Amino acid sequence: MKIVVCVKHVTDATADQKFEADNTVDRVNVDGLLSELDEYAVEQSLQLKEKNEDAEVVALCVGPEKAADAVRKALQMGADSGVHVSDEAIAGSDAIATAKVLAAAVNKMGGADVVVTGMASTDGAMSVVPAMLAELLDLPQVTFASVVESQGAEFRIKRDGDVATEIIGATAPLVLSVTDQSGEARYPSFKGIMAAKKKPVENWSLSDLGVDASEVGLGAAWTAVVETTARPARTAGEIVTDEGGSGAQALVNFLAGKKFI
Repeated sequence: MKIVVCVKHVTDATADQKFEADNTVDRVNVDGLLSELDEYAVEQSLQLKEKNEDAEVVALCVGPEKAADAVRKALQMGADSGVHVSDEAIAGSDAIATAKVLAAAVNKMGGADVVVTGMASTDGAMSVVPAMLAELLDLPQVTFASVVESQGAEFRIKRDGDVATEIIGATAPLVLSVTDQSGEARYPSFKGIMAAKKKPVENWSLSDLGVDASEVGLGAAWTAVVETTARPARTAGEIVTDEGGSGAQALVNFLAGKKFI
């Protein structure tokens, strides 16, 4: 069984976020890491591997040079190999273009029995790439899985909605996305970190995938950010003093003035 897990390198939420002149997120000069939600996808991929003899897990990432760190983290967790698609033309790509590149990479690998993704990325949070990827690969999709059960090629997932819980079944090959309720992701062990240094990682460009540069990038995006504004500096808070028992009323007036009550 070939399991391809899609991992994304995102900017650190605690870092000072910056934008390029074209209003795209600066992913080069800002610290980044493997998207936390994708760690759950890696975990479920590894659990599938443990249930199936001769299964392999390939970590697939699309992004700039620094995005190789996301692949490396997946290898340290236990993935067998990695593929990093990097090309300057990809910068500024939207969800559709990203799905096209991912699908082309999966096809170049010869396909997959299961393509696993997180429920969303922690930066874009659109949650649409798994469905787009399934459409482009012409595979069934079982998405937002909080519980994953499998026996060979048969899959059964539980999907928790706002008002109901659904049980969905499907047969591989398929695209599977998992939520942060699917199981705690394992931490890389020292042995895993050392072993990851010897695991193979292939680097592909758009030309390797047969994807035309005009289909991706900022120019092909269906959406665009027209303006960005820097976050205002934090200001000092307002102190409400209690003078002669008036503190409660002063606090109520403050909250009412801010329309909190």
